[in-house]
Amino acid sequence: MNKNYILLILLFLLNGIGFAQKKTTTIHILNADKADYDENLGKDVQRLIGNVVMRQDSTYFYSDSAYYNEKTKFFDGFGNVHIKVNDSTDIYSKLLKYNGETKFAELFHDVILKDDSTVLRTQYMTYDRVGHLATYPNKGTITRNDKKLVSKKGYYRDDIKVVYFRKDVVGTMPDYKIVSDTLVYDTDNEMMYFYGPTTIYNKENTLFGNYGWYNTETELAYLDRRATLKNKEQTMTADTMYYNKKTGYAKALSDVILEDTTYKAVVRGEFAEMWRNEGKCMMTDNLRGFYYKENDTLFTKADSMYVFFDTVTNEVHDIKAFYKVRFFRNDIQGKCDSLHYNVADSMVYMRVAPVIWAEDSQLTGDSINIKVKEEAIDNMLMYPNAFVIQQDSIKGFNQVKGKQITAYFKDNEIDNMFNEGNAETVYWLRDDDGSLIGINFSQSATMDIKLKDSQIYNIKYYNNIKETLYPEEQLKDNMEYLKGFLWQEEMKPRREEF
Repeated sequence: MNKNYILLILLFLLNGIGFAQKKTTTIHILNADKADYDENLGKDVQRLIGNVVMRQDSTYFYSDSAYYNEKTKFFDGFGNVHIKVNDSTDIYSKLLKYNGETKFAELFHDVILKDDSTVLRTQYMTYDRVGHLATYPNKGTITRNDKKLVSKKGYYRDDIKVVYFRKDVVGTMPDYKIVSDTLVYDTDNEMMYFYGPTTIYNKENTLFGNYGWYNTETELAYLDRRATLKNKEQTMTADTMYYNKKTGYAKALSDVILEDTTYKAVVRGEFAEMWRNEGKCMMTDNLRGFYYKENDTLFTKADSMYVFFDTVTNEVHDIKAFYKVRFFRNDIQGKCDSLHYNVADSMVYMRVAPVIWAEDSQLTGDSINIKVKEEAIDNMLMYPNAFVIQQDSIKGFNQVKGKQITAYFKDNEIDNMFNEGNAETVYWLRDDDGSLIGINFSQSATMDIKLKDSQIYNIKYYNNIKETLYPEEQLKDNMEYLKGFLWQEEMKPRREEF
């Protein structure tokens, strides 16, 4: 049991009890239709019958009949028992046992405590007048305006208007339901404090935590020690979480995990915010994502990520990642500083120094657009300053350069490329046995390039064609590299970094 929990219970139970002086005062009989002594009960016991009214200090006791021991200051009340504690608090039952020395009452059968808008119902309750403490040890129900709370055990302090619920706590409100192990309800401030596993249900989502509070007026919740916000499609989990049902705003801190079951994606970070009513979610700080499927997993990293979704269906329609974006899958890797995935169009837009590695090929451009089809790349557009570099099977680099290059994929490999605008190529031409024929340099307005087994095997040139074949021994001064050549193998994402 944690220190905060112990302190709460001590303050709740002992404040006004352990430090209050129980001073004995006189019990006055104000009314009874009939009064006599019953020798069978003892010479000090009075029997009071009909419209009984008694008072001790400022508290009044009403009943149909009563037995009162003047010596011990004990009395029993029978039928239509009513204790008027003060102007706001009244207690009702069928049977009362009261100790005037300790000012302690036991109430039995259909017990009702009313305090302003708060009503407590149970079958057995004790009430300590000195400590202003009502206790029910075996199931009670408290209603307040449109709220209803049930628990196995409970305590109510009528002086500070606070209820303490323990074991199997269930709270029902018009728009939500709370299930908890331990709950403290400050009725004056409409605050509920949780000190055990607690779940808040509403028609849109479910909120879970092990410690925290909930403001029933503002509908702002704070949950700690691993909190979870969940709907049908998405789940957000974190060490600490704030959530406002009215505004749909959530903030999650420390070891945040966002999971989408529809798209089989998991994103982890250290900080997240969600604007439910705006259909937007943001995560940042040590961000890592996992898009998993049966045979492979796509791993991602970035400084920040935004997810945009439909506020009615919760379906994701856009994902944006910013700064130091990196991703890895067994057959493709990439990096850039800005990435946008439009889910509806199945388009990925990479900006700011984007690079794609596919098998032995490196693809770059000022911008890269990727069309995704059936969870694989269908085609890729690089523009402007497009550059494709491919390691030759034995030595050197095959290169394709142009203003705009469109690469078409088949079975996750480049099948052919269409190069438009100042198209240039360098490729190492080999015989069937792998022997080098020469290094081919070519230029044209456009080119259609075919690949087989990840290697260039055929190029068609269109307009303004220039082509030269050099033997390897005639190459000098790095002439086999086109202008702008930059092989970035050392920057290629590796599986181990995710």
